[in-house]
Amino acid sequence: MVITIEDCIGLSGLSEEEIDAIAEHEHLPEIVAAELGNYLVGTAAGQEEIRRMIEDDIAEARAHGRPERAAVLNIVLCHFLNEHRSADTMKP
Repeated sequence: MVITIEDCIGLSGLSEEEIDAIAEHEHLPEIVAAELGNYLVGTAAGQEEIRRMIEDDIAEARAHGRPERAAVLNIVLCHFLNEHRSADTMKP
């Protein structure tokens, strides 16, 4: 049996877009980002870190004149906050 990247993402508790955001932010391959995301999503502090990563990427996309990327990441952030309530309640 072969475990694919899709399997790893599916087991991580995060969406593919959330994993992509982590990969982009941390400059990691998608498979490593899936493992990091899986680790982080297991705690409230880790969920807060993922939220901050996505927010940082939104700010960077805006700062570099990439409104389309910022819009996509806003959708990713909304999905993440809807799926992981502890990250939402910790937002200042």
